[in-house]
Amino acid sequence: MARLLLFAMSMILVVAAAHAQNILMEMPKEFDSAREGTVAGKIDSIQYQSTTVGNPRKALVYTPPGYSKKKKYPVLYLLHGIGGDEKEWLKGGNPQRILDNLYAEKKIEPMIVVMPNGRAMKDDRATGNIMAPDKVAAFATFEKDLLTDLIPFIEKKYAVLSDREHRAIAGLSMGGGQSLNFGLGNLDKFAWVGGFSSAPNTKKPEELVPNPQDAKKKLKLLWISCGDNDRLISFSQRTHDYLFEHSVPHVYYIEPGVHDFKVWKNGLYMFSQFLFKPVDVAALPKYTVLGTPSATNIRSAQYPQVLPDNRVVFRVKAPQAQKVQIDLGKKYDMIKDTTGFWSVTTDSIGEGFHYYSLLIDNVALADPASETFYGMGRMASGIEIPFRGGGYYAMRDVPHGDIRIKRYLSKASNTWREMYVYTPPGYDASTQKFPVLYLLHGGGEDQRGWATQGKTNLILDNLIAEGKAKPMLVVMLDGNQGSPMGPGSMATAGDGFLKLFENELKLGAIPFVESSFRVQADAANRALAGLSMGGIQTLYAGVKNTDLFSSLGVFSSGWFANNATLSGPHYEFAKANSATINTNLKNFWISMGGEQDIAYKNCKIMLSKYDELGIKYQYSEYPGGHTWPVWRHDLFGFSQLLFK
Repeated sequence: MARLLLFAMSMILVVAAAHAQNILMEMPKEFDSAREGTVAGKIDSIQYQSTTVGNPRKALVYTPPGYSKKKKYPVLYLLHGIGGDEKEWLKGGNPQRILDNLYAEKKIEPMIVVMPNGRAMKDDRATGNIMAPDKVAAFATFEKDLLTDLIPFIEKKYAVLSDREHRAIAGLSMGGGQSLNFGLGNLDKFAWVGGFSSAPNTKKPEELVPNPQDAKKKLKLLWISCGDNDRLISFSQRTHDYLFEHSVPHVYYIEPGVHDFKVWKNGLYMFSQFLFKPVDVAALPKYTVLGTPSATNIRSAQYPQVLPDNRVVFRVKAPQAQKVQIDLGKKYDMIKDTTGFWSVTTDSIGEGFHYYSLLIDNVALADPASETFYGMGRMASGIEIPFRGGGYYAMRDVPHGDIRIKRYLSKASNTWREMYVYTPPGYDASTQKFPVLYLLHGGGEDQRGWATQGKTNLILDNLIAEGKAKPMLVVMLDGNQGSPMGPGSMATAGDGFLKLFENELKLGAIPFVESSFRVQADAANRALAGLSMGGIQTLYAGVKNTDLFSSLGVFSSGWFANNATLSGPHYEFAKANSATINTNLKNFWISMGGEQDIAYKNCKIMLSKYDELGIKYQYSEYPGGHTWPVWRHDLFGFSQLLFK
């Protein structure tokens, strides 16, 4: 019952978007049954000579109600699965009933539907071992049979439109893989391509769509659908991920279900309504019932789910609660069902990583379905929204370095402290000494931030593999001296905490790293960078110690314009030592997350002061505000400048 209510909510939320195309999100119940008064199309069994196989082959052909040879029709080629034949759709899916009812409701264009046998071999029956190598290979052979034998036969026997804009291909399971392989591999033949629960025969995405720009130009519609509990969903997911990354418009439709005809009938119902009509490309991401579980969910947790248009569906069980909300910066009231589950679908959320809280009766809690991250001064939930430009921090098949957690007794404070250290690929097998980047987190975070939220290891792994960054150690320090400082608390603080950090850096962290790792211990091979609070620490400890560092990176930070206690001495030092600073620093890199970054105004005031003092710097701006997507990009850009 709870699941049905959730599906109903999803349908209500997307019906407005679907109205322009006049398409419901799911096939109504019993829509695949004959209805009184509905005019029926006709099913013919045809036989064509296959030069590919060397003998006659069979197919079923559906012609629409009122079919006339005086009119020409578009054609959909509809393919079966590995255990079926040309009759599988007819036996299990009642496609003729679905199409008849759609015609009666004037929701589809009149079309001919061809259901062939996709097993192109002399004995093409679905008998014996259907997984035998020769039978599996025959599904690939069908591409030639389709293009050179079947399509010419259909276009000679029936009144059809023979251009690519009026030819579609779709299929279920093995036939879904065939449809994607053949359709995307022959865009001069097909403009409409659909895969329903596509099987492992589906080619890798980079082989399916080697030229995304060409696909964008030629495709009228690319449809990918699957049941959420289908064991083969990974093949649809990887295709969707690639298409998303390369900005190829498509529908990625996920619905409740497994690998069966309930899902496939719905796929035909949905896909056929788009065919041979103008398509609203901007609306395509809204066509789905369910989303994809977030990458930040704990193992096997189905929620939160990210929808293709970056809305998020949250669901939590709290039967005794009176009020439940999701706090993503904006608060969303959740709706309770009769089983004690609370649900809500958010607005479209910005790409990348976001902290969030579950508010139960006004108490902020971590979502038990989410991994937790230390941020906002406590353990909080986090959600990763897919980012089209996020390939630089994706897990790739490249050599990987390690993140090492090291405890050390600080000579500065005589206390045990912790750091996270990234070592590049091949560190243990090498005798080489490496340069070091000391990397600082923001307020309310600690040494874990850059390793988890920041994805430092993946960014460096990928850059090093591409030859864009020098192999280096990245030392992620705990910038908190005593109690963690929350966001904004530095605006009125004195410089005591900055002095403590400088001492820790110089007397504690650097000596430990240089005695424990194979590193080059000179200024030319040291860099210091940080975000927000860590940016202030970088300004304080870095500019005063350019004899220790050759590069400084300041991300989303700047001296507080209203706190001369902090900024005044810094500017006086910079004025008196501008020549030394400019000579010693190879890179003084300052970046912001655009005007929406909360540090933007302070940073601009600081840069004006640097201009006045003659301090040289490089400025970079990346839209996104004061958020981890911006800081990941900052590390991506800054690390490519270092030690060269």
